[in-house]
Amino acid sequence: MIDGHTILLAHLGYPTTTFKAPLIYNPYFESIGVNAVVMPMGVEAEAYPQVFAALFRLKNIRGALVTMPHKVTTIGLVDELSTAAGIAGSCNAVLLRPDGTLLGDMFDGEGFVRGVLRKGRQVTGARALVVGSGGVGAAIAASLAGAGAAALGLFDVNAASVEALAGRLRAHYPALALEVGSRDPEGYDIVVNATPLGMNEGDPLPMDVDRIAPSAFVGEVVLKRELTPFLAAAQARGCQTQVGTDMLFEQIPAYLEFFGLPTTTPDGLRAVVRVSY
Repeated sequence: MIDGHTILLAHLGYPTTTFKAPLIYNPYFESIGVNAVVMPMGVEAEAYPQVFAALFRLKNIRGALVTMPHKVTTIGLVDELSTAAGIAGSCNAVLLRPDGTLLGDMFDGEGFVRGVLRKGRQVTGARALVVGSGGVGAAIAASLAGAGAAALGLFDVNAASVEALAGRLRAHYPALALEVGSRDPEGYDIVVNATPLGMNEGDPLPMDVDRIAPSAFVGEVVLKRELTPFLAAAQARGCQTQVGTDMLFEQIPAYLEFFGLPTTTPDGLRAVVRVSY
């Protein structure tokens, strides 16, 4: 029930027809009796800055979830960015603070790291390879660095993109060992496919799986299918793996904490969710 006391969380993006968040958050809020709602709001890129500014003049808004195509634009519209958002160069959550200022954060990487830790693996001191330095790959690299990884390997077909990410990481984590330009997974403890490869039938594998150690932890960001050919090949080598939807469900508790709302576990969310992947 939406009433005059409802806390509004805007879900900003375009088109809204692909949005899944309302089907996760709203059943959860209902199940625990929290008067809050995630509301899809479709806004195209040219109107976004104006709509964004007006939206945060509402008195019943707590914050916003931000998705494509607005994640990069949003970093220039907030008053402060978290370290993760600054390194990623994009923002997928905005909090309206009591003093009226806006804090931007990025939780894709946090979701990935929480999933690794929940499965009993260590990030502190680990060597991690992230293939793909777009929005999600940059966010994962930032969160791995923030969680204490000793070394990061970064690869992207866009050399300028990966060099820019490496520069931002060096600025925030000068002690972090960085290797740029190779997607050879040999010698890494954590290996991540942060590219779209695996979404479509016939996609090549993002790296040479035969060079991944059986002891490595292998993660995926593709949501379209749970067991991608890449993860299936990693499992065949004996690797522990993480599917893309694990990253999604792990980041939602972090969002809830960010917005000051009662949090839960990924299993708690899955028990009430009204969407399938």
